[in-house]
Amino acid sequence: MTSNTSGSKVIVGMSGGVDSSVSARLLLDQGYQVEGLFMKNWDEDDGTEYCTAIQDLEDASRVCDKLDIELHTANFAAEYWDNVFEYFLEEYRALRTPNPDVLCNSEIKFKVFLEYAEALGGDHIATGHYTRIQRDTEGNAQLHKGLDTQKDQSYFLHAVSQSAFEKTIFPLGDIEKPKVREIARNNQFDNSAKKDSTGICFIGERRFRDFLKTYIPAQPGDIETIEGLRVGRHEGLMYYTFGQRQGLGVGGVANHPDEPWYVAAKEVDRNVLVIAQGEHPSLFNSKLECEDFYFIDGKIPDQNEILGCKTRYRQADQNCSIERSSDGGWLIAFEQPQRAMTPGQYAVLYRGSHCLGGGVINRVSS
Repeated sequence: MTSNTSGSKVIVGMSGGVDSSVSARLLLDQGYQVEGLFMKNWDEDDGTEYCTAIQDLEDASRVCDKLDIELHTANFAAEYWDNVFEYFLEEYRALRTPNPDVLCNSEIKFKVFLEYAEALGGDHIATGHYTRIQRDTEGNAQLHKGLDTQKDQSYFLHAVSQSAFEKTIFPLGDIEKPKVREIARNNQFDNSAKKDSTGICFIGERRFRDFLKTYIPAQPGDIETIEGLRVGRHEGLMYYTFGQRQGLGVGGVANHPDEPWYVAAKEVDRNVLVIAQGEHPSLFNSKLECEDFYFIDGKIPDQNEILGCKTRYRQADQNCSIERSSDGGWLIAFEQPQRAMTPGQYAVLYRGSHCLGGGVINRVSS
């Protein structure tokens, strides 16, 4: 956490949830001047009620009223569309599986929001992320995992600039979730028991395939086993991700054991979805390549150093090493084969609790 400077103004990103609400409470208790900002990142004026922005704004307003702090509102929907959603669609058109939350943080919450907060006279911004800022020997900000290992969100913040972290406070970094809800109850926040938000606002409770179909035409094709046996039809390769089990529509197959099926590959040229049963070797790879890699502090680890890597949120750190690939990208080699590493997702590196940075997975190999 950034050290408290008496009289410093902090603009808290108020989402309407319990985490940002408690963050504002804690900052007030620490003597900061606190104001809130509610960000609208998606225009839900499409005749649906899938995005909860209206209810979230009401929840944020009630908390700010109780805390007696000002709540600003800002519409960043245009920036979100240009810098996050267009990329989201581009990746799905390329039959990859993107993670828009990472871009939302680097491009919106810790860039556009930060600039807006500075225009409001804010010295710092704060969010309810479960991550920590620590200082290196030179006093520079480093991103570290949150104390609550079940809620740590450093994976989603690995692409945020170090300069943004220099101006950011994470009040919940040293607190576990049950304690956060307890603080909310003690302060009689109406949202103390509010369910944590999951997924992406612009999809909400809609079926993902229905949503994506409105932007990208579906191209149905065959589903084949890894041995080449046709066993069904898929609705479009873009709807499936490596290692996926649900939604394949494949039941028992003659002369095959009664085991679950998983997506093992996409044969783009033939528009075929390839599936395999159980823990098939085709689901595991020992290497991945990223076209580019963002190191938060600009320092590249030694290629002989053993680091930790996550290729998906909540995964335990996996031992690996990193080096330049022959085409100028970055190659990560794991000590143990990893299951269902997915192009379009992010590989994020750690040295203990210290998040070093990450990159988009481009290719995987054995």
